[in-house]
Amino acid sequence: MNNLPSALKKYFWDVDFGKIDAKAYSQDVLARLLEYGDEKAINWIKRNFTKHQVEDVLFHYRSVSPQSANFWALIFNIDKRKVLCLQKPYLEIRRRHWPY
Repeated sequence: MNNLPSALKKYFWDVDFGKIDAKAYSQDVLARLLEYGDEKAINWIKRNFTKHQVEDVLFHYRSVSPQSANFWALIFNIDKRKVLCLQKPYLEIRRRHWPY
């Protein structure tokens, strides 16, 4: 799983796609695909990542939006109280920075 399929290139617009090591940066790759991925990306996630890896990203990464994190918590049956970006202090910080 070191290289990503070319169908996922559109989600990594800000980096050199050919140099992404999906195994070494699995949490970053997973966070990006959970936030922006389409059906093909999600099917690739299901084939290459475990539920535990998805939980780990949702529990520790703030780069996933509250909307996406809530959705994935429902899909993967994950306790929303443990999802970092759904915690009250984090949501309050987001509202202060962008009150809309």
